[in-house]
Amino acid sequence: MTIEMREGYEGTGPGAITPDGCAVELYTRLPVGDEPDIIASAVPAGAHILELGSGVGRMTHALLERGFTVTAVDESAEMLERVRGARTICGAIETLDLDEKFDVVMLASFLVHAGDVEVRRGMLDVCRSHVANGGCVLIQREGENYHSDLPRERVDPSGFTVRMLSAEPVGDGVNSVRAEYVFPDAVWTQTFLARPLTQEQFEEALAEAGLKVDRYLTEDRVWVRAVPAEA
Repeated sequence: MTIEMREGYEGTGPGAITPDGCAVELYTRLPVGDEPDIIASAVPAGAHILELGSGVGRMTHALLERGFTVTAVDESAEMLERVRGARTICGAIETLDLDEKFDVVMLASFLVHAGDVEVRRGMLDVCRSHVANGGCVLIQREGENYHSDLPRERVDPSGFTVRMLSAEPVGDGVNSVRAEYVFPDAVWTQTFLARPLTQEQFEEALAEAGLKVDRYLTEDRVWVRAVPAEA
């Protein structure tokens, strides 16, 4: 099956590659970090979470284990085939319309930094339109030095290396970012477009969608709990 890549996105390596350059097999190998604990500490026990951009379910499965109900959304059917125990919906996040409300809407994986402003606006509008009264939106931002101090690498305790190779400006405040994942038996690369956002720019984007910061959940301000602006 020929898959339509998003413009400016590319991926290499074994197995299926999604429209934004992610490798399905790579994501089945990546460990989940402390994100599920951060999420669990910020939302009510047993909440129903709409997870936008679930991928293969790394966080989905960890959240299910913690007693949450999860509806997992991704534009890649190959990714969603790996998700177990959650309702799955295949489609583009920025145009999602489920006519449902959720206790928690989650936009992780730095998706708020989409290079295309209209895609970002669509994603945040989807967050706002699907969150229940009294609910919250959890967003993962890039760290402050994500696009600087490159190249850099991190060796994971489980035995693979992540290298952020470059972030080259391509105009209109957008960078083309190139990452490499090196395992003993395979190498994957991903090239994607990302728009760095200062804290002020991020909060302005939220306000445009009718959202506001409730609190930053981590010291580095990467994880954010937002709520409807009129709440």
